[in-house]
Amino acid sequence: MGPLIVYVLIGIGLFFNFLGVVGLFRFPDAYTRLHASTKCTTFGSLFLGLSVLVYYAFFLESSDLLAGAQNIVILVHVVIALGTLLITSATESHAIARAAYRSGLKPVGFDLGGKK
Repeated sequence: MGPLIVYVLIGIGLFFNFLGVVGLFRFPDAYTRLHASTKCTTFGSLFLGLSVLVYYAFFLESSDLLAGAQNIVILVHVVIALGTLLITSATESHAIARAAYRSGLKPVGFDLGGKK
């Protein structure tokens, strides 16, 4: 029963990353593709990182002191990577959408005023 939570978290993370990839291929314009790639893959990557945190914090047993220190280093790196992902993903998607808007790229089916 123990590592089942890790497998569930990995499955959820892979599912959301898969949805992001499908969104890249299926959506009609840059804005909706950007939304799919940013939101889904960020959410999926958070679940994958959470699975690493849970695995190393609760299920990896080692009596070696050096291995325990290495686990702490891995946990710190994952937390830093997830925090960086949360900040940079939103920032880069905003910058790309703003550049597309300023260059005159119109969403499919809408004018720049947002009316149909």
